[in-house]
Amino acid sequence: MEQQIFLQGTTPEALIEKFNESVKLQLEDFKKNLNTHNPDELLTRTEACKFLKIEQTTLYHWQKAGKIKMYGIGNRRFLKKVELMECLILKK
Repeated sequence: MEQQIFLQGTTPEALIEKFNESVKLQLEDFKKNLNTHNPDELLTRTEACKFLKIEQTTLYHWQKAGKIKMYGIGNRRFLKKVELMECLILKK
């Protein structure tokens, strides 16, 4: 069943303006969320496994095979989230 919408008391120009305002607000919200992403975000091994939905043994094998790189501070190891995303991209 088709739904009909009746717009009474509005002009096409007013409707276009309302539409533009709505799109502008959505784009601003999108930009705010985009800018909060930190490309240099570091993840612990546990966080990386949760992010990738893999076991720690898989992460260990990927690191030994050179597929991912770990960074160390003291005895702790971290992975860059952006690098994890890049290793997931298929390379031709």
